Amino acid sequence: MSTHQELIDRDRKVTFHASTHLRDFAHGDAPGRIITGGQGINIVDMDGREFIDGFAGLYCVNIGYGRTEVAEAIYKQALEMSYYHTYVGHSNEAQIRLSEKILELAGPGMSKVYYGMSGSDANETQLKLVRYYNNVLGRPQKKKVISRMRGYHGSGIASGSLTGLKAFHDHFDLPIDTIRHTEAPYYYHRAAEQEGMSEQEFSAYCATRLEEMILAEGPDTVAAFIGEPVLGTGGIVPPPEGYWAAIQAVLDKYDVLLIADEVVCGFGRIGSNFGSHHYGIKPDLITVAKGLTSAYQPLSGVIVGDRVWQVLEQGTGEYGPIGHGWTYSGHALGCAAGLANLEIIEREGLTANAAETGAYLQQQMQATFGDHPIVGQARGVGMLASLEFSANPAKRAHFDPSLKVGPRIAAAALEENLIARAMPQGDILGFAPPLITTRDQVDEIIARVKRAVDKVTDELTRDGALR
Repeated sequence: MSTHQELIDRDRKVTFHASTHLRDFAHGDAPGRIITGGQGINIVDMDGREFIDGFAGLYCVNIGYGRTEVAEAIYKQALEMSYYHTYVGHSNEAQIRLSEKILELAGPGMSKVYYGMSGSDANETQLKLVRYYNNVLGRPQKKKVISRMRGYHGSGIASGSLTGLKAFHDHFDLPIDTIRHTEAPYYYHRAAEQEGMSEQEFSAYCATRLEEMILAEGPDTVAAFIGEPVLGTGGIVPPPEGYWAAIQAVLDKYDVLLIADEVVCGFGRIGSNFGSHHYGIKPDLITVAKGLTSAYQPLSGVIVGDRVWQVLEQGTGEYGPIGHGWTYSGHALGCAAGLANLEIIEREGLTANAAETGAYLQQQMQATFGDHPIVGQARGVGMLASLEFSANPAKRAHFDPSLKVGPRIAAAALEENLIARAMPQGDILGFAPPLITTRDQVDEIIARVKRAVDKVTDELTRDGALR
């Protein structure tokens, strides 16, 4: 039987890992770990070491690990029919039932679901639909899409361009020339001259900046705006008060489509079926993935609103079948997993638990870290939370990036057998525990992260980085 270290050494020789220092990993200078299983909110590695997964994989294992009913649904579907394409009207019962359920959860105004494998490819689909939509309407110049700085929308050429994070652009020649980025709804990061602004005033400022960009680009060239209801990988940042109402008013004024990227928020993560419901957003298109199957199978979706669907129908009436398709769209095994996952979420009241236990998580984060000497802000909503670290919380002063405070605290949490995520572009520690998490488990997560934060605080004090 292979040992843990033997497998890691073999892995170093053959695997290209995502978001990894390739040289350090390949040459043994960065750690590896072989995960062998999980149960509830815990995962286990090959040595038998158990971790609380405080990030649910990558925001996605909403129902927790080890749910045999999902495995059984996948197995049952595989025995009957594992795959056939969904081109030219072919379908499968699992896809039909899942689409009906998604549209039921999405609510009025949504018409059809198109499937892919990841949030990245779903947002690639969104951009193609936006272009097609405007071509059908005789507006070939209306193609630009406005995203936001610090937004995350994927890692492809187009979806990576929508992403507003430096690491996803540098050395890849991104963003492409039809993508623009406007102000992030990041009240904590507001500029010094905005110090006295209320949240409502900052939201109005963000809407004004968006309008100025639309006018500068030319309203007849701006096709769509994309945003996550809550900024995810950009720092886990709930929108400031009044933000989405202010933004939607600008989009309506200039006939700009709204794409709600619900890859993280969708299917209960913040205590509502969708983040759009939580914040009163009225999207034309919705992107879903992650929580759709709780990652038991790869599956994503584009939910197309009535307004857009009518134009897509018009286009195929004029030009013939639409020239877009993925080999695995509507894959029967993914759809079976999605159905089983959504049934668990509904049966066990996990969206309500995300609201109720999530409120407790936010309360305990504030109580534990609100006055901590290196915590600038504890924030979140539902089962999304983050701690942003500061050398001087009263002044929102950033640490010297060379100190790598966020990664050091994430590493210290791992020593406590807690997985939390060091977020990119700042010293921020993120949390997105499974929606099954209990109050007692929240207390354990908080206790472990408190020990990790205190440990690094002591190190920074000893090294003279804190005064």
